[in-house]
Amino acid sequence: MTRPRTNAARTLGLIAFLALAPAHAQAQSATNLEALRGLAPVSALATTPEGQAALAANLKVTGDIQMGRHDQPLLLSFAEQQQLALRDCFITDGNATQLADGLGTSLGEAYQAKARYEDFKTFTSVSGSLARLIGYTNNITKSDSNAGKYFFANATTNGEAPVSEPARAILTRIGGTTDVFGKAYGRPAGTPGADAFGNSRPFQTEPSVLSYRGKDYFGAASHSMDWLRGPKQNLTDSPSYPSGHTTYGYTESLLLALLVPERYQQMVARGAEYGNNRIVVGAHYAMDVLGGRAVALHAVAHLLANDPAYVGQTRANPAIVNEMSRATDDAVTITDYPEALKAARAELQAFLRERCGEAVAACAAADRSRFKDGAANAAFYASTQTYGLPVVHQGRSGQAVDVATTAPEAGHLLTAAFPALTLAEANAILTDTLGPAGGFLDDGSVFGLYSRLDLYAAGGKAAALAATRRASAP
Repeated sequence: MTRPRTNAARTLGLIAFLALAPAHAQAQSATNLEALRGLAPVSALATTPEGQAALAANLKVTGDIQMGRHDQPLLLSFAEQQQLALRDCFITDGNATQLADGLGTSLGEAYQAKARYEDFKTFTSVSGSLARLIGYTNNITKSDSNAGKYFFANATTNGEAPVSEPARAILTRIGGTTDVFGKAYGRPAGTPGADAFGNSRPFQTEPSVLSYRGKDYFGAASHSMDWLRGPKQNLTDSPSYPSGHTTYGYTESLLLALLVPERYQQMVARGAEYGNNRIVVGAHYAMDVLGGRAVALHAVAHLLANDPAYVGQTRANPAIVNEMSRATDDAVTITDYPEALKAARAELQAFLRERCGEAVAACAAADRSRFKDGAANAAFYASTQTYGLPVVHQGRSGQAVDVATTAPEAGHLLTAAFPALTLAEANAILTDTLGPAGGFLDDGSVFGLYSRLDLYAAGGKAAALAATRRASAP
């Protein structure tokens, strides 16, 4: 039994269910504005032939994946992937438990047995430090992601209230427009079948949508449309860009990768799968997923760097019920993020060692899950890097990029998991493994660089270098 919650705690707990409907998102904070600037190139796509081609490709690849026509190398059969996508419609952002299957058979089962969702609002965590880390991190990344929903739909914070002048200037500077997807796909805001605010979703714009039955996260009979048009979640008037689910999926998958580096690549693959599942179910376009991924990686890197704009704040926390203390925390403050990560890692690693009965590395290697084949993981992840969308910013393709110069904090996405590496080495690996240049977000901004990071390939190189260091140590 869990103790009764306050009304405030109940409200915060609903975040796990309503994350994609940020009714009062505020596009005003410094971190929000940074994310909006980074995401903004999508708003100007219709002004160039290259951008128009990318918009057309976005609709086609989204429809092909959703209908099962795409030759994407999924880790499951398409029918099985549809069922997982249905379960993944629910967000376990209080404890990351649905993503923990990326930890592999033994570790994943141990984690999920401890961190559970009893219903839409009530959940337990592996440890207090981990719960606080998850709560704070999700609040930061979710705020940046949610700020974009209505901003790119109709330049408001909640559908009605105008954004600040600094926010509006972002669109003015690049000649961007609101409702780019609605206008490009024949469903401008407010027209029959469209989102009332703008940026209608694929299930509203695609020529056809493959709907299906299955079971939800809790094993109850469900239908994909239950999570698109209601009653489980009504997204008909919830703007599409960027994907909040994807932001969450990459945020928590990356956290588990940093906490259990023995499963770094598999956890990164799970994040990619979670985002891809939003396309499979019909909720998001490929561009939404790419935007959500960039938001998550950008924000987590700045947290790991202890950027003052991201740490030292008191943030609302989904109602955390710790199985040991039964304490509920409605807010959390983290002033030293690497230290908070270190504390959570110590508690999680101790828990996993105790539950699996041997070294975490040995348990991590004993994997019978869909992530057991490294080559299959790599192929799937590669298919999500750009979704094959065409180059928009042609001038970027031939330019040399040095991550250490452009975004030095990005290296922490590797060093936090593999401390044997220096930050310079980590950034060199990220530079060496960058994905294709010139995508719709890669307009030369620092944020655009984050859209090119390939953490799957980089994680493999970082793990190999760290292993070599350990083997040669006296």
